[in-house]
Amino acid sequence: MSEETVDLKLKHKKKIAPEDLIFYIFNTIIMVLFAVVTLYPVLNTLAYSFNEGNDAVRGGIHLLPRAPTLRNYQEIIFERKSIMQGLWVTIGRTVLGTLTSLAANALLSFILSRKKFLFKSSLSLFWIITMYANGGMIPVLILYRYLHLTSSFWVYIIPGMVSAFNVMVMRTYMQGIPDSLEEAAQLEGAGYMRVFWSIITPLCMPVYATIALFVAVGHWNSWFDAMLYNRFDPQYTTLQYELRKLLDSVSASTGGQQAGTSATASSAATITPVTIRAAATIFTMAPIIALYPFLQRYFVTGLTIGGVKE
Repeated sequence: MSEETVDLKLKHKKKIAPEDLIFYIFNTIIMVLFAVVTLYPVLNTLAYSFNEGNDAVRGGIHLLPRAPTLRNYQEIIFERKSIMQGLWVTIGRTVLGTLTSLAANALLSFILSRKKFLFKSSLSLFWIITMYANGGMIPVLILYRYLHLTSSFWVYIIPGMVSAFNVMVMRTYMQGIPDSLEEAAQLEGAGYMRVFWSIITPLCMPVYATIALFVAVGHWNSWFDAMLYNRFDPQYTTLQYELRKLLDSVSASTGGQQAGTSATASSAATITPVTIRAAATIFTMAPIIALYPFLQRYFVTGLTIGGVKE
């Protein structure tokens, strides 16, 4: 090790004040405890989801399944047509809903971020008001019926296409882009759509990824709209609504853990409410957990810069 390297390390050590060192140690301990508290329920649920049902009702499973099996997932995915139907509808609404919402929010944000737009202040105030005031559930349901959105797939897409919060975040992000870029492009003959597509869009990828994650998670986890608007239309059911019905039926028919004991009495049963509930939970979490690492690097940048107001 060279003398210069040693000197740099010594200088670095001297820069850390005692109070900063105490803060780092305390912060690390808190973060480790927080990670353990957060991860343990997930890993425990994962272990139960892969455990044989009769064995799971005995309890005592922590991080690893005691009697590994895939029977719980087979029961949910392959032996229930309603689950598969709901899965395809949920995938469709998540992909289409995210793309349309991203396009609508981005175009509206681009308009509101332009200094030359005459009505940007009044329209921004209008969108902010919608964040705090709404008509309520019954008027919204009546409105959707008049618009023929109920009993259709489009009730998942059209009403949630524009979000005031997302527009405000994206508008603030776009306002941070130098006007000189747009002016230079317009001098070269570019129109507003060309500026939006070729200049604004590439620079807004962090905030686009952040909003896309927000919208995709919302669509994937949503079940209440399926119950409210498409309750009697099984072709438009969603995965979360079907899983919720499954969990409700399991809880109602067995009464939770006590019913698991009764399930044990059935020698042929290898599926119990405990393992079904765990498998359903992991099944809904898996796509979001798989997607999050790819968007996480954009998440902090997009939300931080989009939330800064000068």
